[in-house]
Amino acid sequence: MISLRCIGRSVPRQISGAIPRLPRRTLSTIQKSSLLQQPWRGASRPSYLAFSTSQQVREQEGQVDPELSAKLESELSVERDTRDADTLPSQLQGFLDNSPFKLEDKAGQEEVALTRKFGDESIRITFSIADLNNMDQDDADQLGEDPALSDEEAADAAATNVQSGGGNTKGSINQGRTKGGNFAVAPEDSIAPSDRADGSYEDTSAGEAEQEPSFPARLNVLITKAGKGALQLEVTAQDGEVLIENVYYFKKPELADAKTAELDWSRRNLYTGPPFGNLDEDLQILLERYLSERGIDTALALFVPEYIDWKEQREYITWLSNVKTFVDT
Repeated sequence: MISLRCIGRSVPRQISGAIPRLPRRTLSTIQKSSLLQQPWRGASRPSYLAFSTSQQVREQEGQVDPELSAKLESELSVERDTRDADTLPSQLQGFLDNSPFKLEDKAGQEEVALTRKFGDESIRITFSIADLNNMDQDDADQLGEDPALSDEEAADAAATNVQSGGGNTKGSINQGRTKGGNFAVAPEDSIAPSDRADGSYEDTSAGEAEQEPSFPARLNVLITKAGKGALQLEVTAQDGEVLIENVYYFKKPELADAKTAELDWSRRNLYTGPPFGNLDEDLQILLERYLSERGIDTALALFVPEYIDWKEQREYITWLSNVKTFVDT
């Protein structure tokens, strides 16, 4: 779940005003003494700047430090009251307890890894809390969109009969199923529960609250086999869905995670495969099933964004505490 703090943090700050440039001071020209000057005029005595040796330089102390420390303490109090950052939420802990993946998470670092063995394969999935911190304003606005606006958009779409997979023409309300399996239903066709013939009633108020959309979390999936190279997949996990973006194959597994300039240069000259969307549809489906069999499925897609949100909260609290300690000492 995305906190308002994360959304507000994406708004750029503007610096108003400008520092005026001081005019450059020009040096006055020195006039040469003339031989026609009167002999009785005495030579001018040079003047020297007077320095006071009695004035002691006092040690500077920041005047804003106490105010900054108090603000940091206030922010710490708010964040700690919002969530317990020391205890892993039960739904996240439940996933780890029932999952074949092992979690690798070091405090103070952005990247998190999940590892497991699958037959003769070694699987490593990495993701980062930077995906949450680097959300731009457009992404933040989209996630924080007012539900009422969505309802208005849905009503407009129903009024114009915009249907996926081939829609009915305007005016043919409830005249049949479209190719995509959808009905064109006008808002006025909604029947009140009391007016239904079977007397059925669907209580939506007592149901579960609508779940806020999660942000797209990028996963780097690396599957290696000894002596057979590596398969690397760029995946996006959002709202319980696993979306494959790209699939690469490397004969040398170290090229999948090129950490040196030489390896990175070698990787650039390799043909690693076409864009995933250009593959045959049946091949795309089989690759998705290939990942699902290895545990990269809906449960994982729900776990990763929630874990990123929790870890970012914990790291932020630690950062606030460290900054406050620095300011106070």
